[in-house]
Amino acid sequence: MVARLVIAAPSSGAGKTTVATGLMAAFAGRGLAVSPHKVGPDYIDPGYHALATGRPGRNLDAYMCGTELIAPLFAHGARGCDLAVVEGVMGLYDGAADQGELASTAQVAKLLRAPVVLVVDASSQSRSVAALVHGFASWDPEVRIGGVILNKVATDRHEHLLREALGESGVPVLGVLRRAPAVATPSRHLGLVPVAERQAAAVEAVAAQAEQVRAGCDLEALLALARSAPELRAEAWDPGGAVRPHAGGGSLPTAGGSRPVIAVAGGAAFTFSYAEHAELLTAAGAEVAPFDPLHDEELPEGTRGLVIGGGFPEMYGSELSDNSPLRKAVVELAASGAPVAAECAGLLYLARSLDGKPMCGVLDADARMSQRLTLGYRDAVAVNDSPLAAAGTRMRGHEFHRTVLEPGAGPVPAWGLRQPERRVEGFVQGGVHASYVHTHWAAVPRTARRFVEFCTP
Repeated sequence: MVARLVIAAPSSGAGKTTVATGLMAAFAGRGLAVSPHKVGPDYIDPGYHALATGRPGRNLDAYMCGTELIAPLFAHGARGCDLAVVEGVMGLYDGAADQGELASTAQVAKLLRAPVVLVVDASSQSRSVAALVHGFASWDPEVRIGGVILNKVATDRHEHLLREALGESGVPVLGVLRRAPAVATPSRHLGLVPVAERQAAAVEAVAAQAEQVRAGCDLEALLALARSAPELRAEAWDPGGAVRPHAGGGSLPTAGGSRPVIAVAGGAAFTFSYAEHAELLTAAGAEVAPFDPLHDEELPEGTRGLVIGGGFPEMYGSELSDNSPLRKAVVELAASGAPVAAECAGLLYLARSLDGKPMCGVLDADARMSQRLTLGYRDAVAVNDSPLAAAGTRMRGHEFHRTVLEPGAGPVPAWGLRQPERRVEGFVQGGVHASYVHTHWAAVPRTARRFVEFCTP
């Protein structure tokens, strides 16, 4: 089984992404095939992981996908690799609200039987670091903390004090990183700025992270720790098997042997997607055709369905609005009854306006930026039939946005949400299913199969 490490921290902001991405790039630079993973629903960090490794960044979300899929999805992504590096989410033991350890980094580490490296922001402490590490290492005996990487260490004297204190903890120091502005990644209202928006700068930042890790971490010791992980008995998730209607079924039928073209929005404005979605659509018989709404004035030739995921349309409102030929093409496709699946940014793009700028106008709703952050897992049930889901379909999802849509639900809503409060949300209109809720189709693969079936004449 592939060697593996989980990179965790006591809290957000300690430097997990810097360390995890730097390790991925440093090991890839040594010729290892590195599989990158991220705990939780985050879309942005996996973009940096992909840049570091040359492989798709993949998410491991025990809330949205269920605990039973974590090891199979991991094995799918890590197939053929020498090493897997899993970046955690928030603090090591933080998970879904009011759900115990569910979806926490600690739970995923246990499901993967993977050793944990704790990244500690040491900038405002010395001897107390030992108490902190001892507490995290002893909290759950099933979580194996195999080492510590000290981040934001000020001086040689500071490092000496930290190492001296941790010498009594029994947890080895596997790296010491100084403050380094070159490795910083800029943030804004929803976290880091995605790779697609700063490609050249992102390449430089990842290279700097790799160099910092090479200089400050014991890569041999970290690799040995990764290789100490016990065998993980998990059959790799297979998108083809997942979308088959029943055991032993072959490929899904398509008209005349042709594969319906499903256009998938991408580019800097629509960077949020899970790699498994395109894999499931392809396995279900579709031809996935990426396009960029910022630059392409037409949908891909032969488009029979459209998927518009999440991202930052609010940062590109003028450019999206100015591309009136594409907006017209989207309106015509939706008016024809073709299947359209839109999540969050896609929902805003289909609206009548965004911060006063004309969008597609498929939906009779207007969007605007807000100071209020909407964030959290959602337990959803489809309240109406659509090409994406039959009424009654249960899915778990995630909301993450600083925009407000008025109204928030159409005459025919998409989802009924169970928590944190009961409400209906989104729009089902003709072939359109549009919602703020991000979902992971690997959890309910018939979603992809159903969507492709609706795209097949």
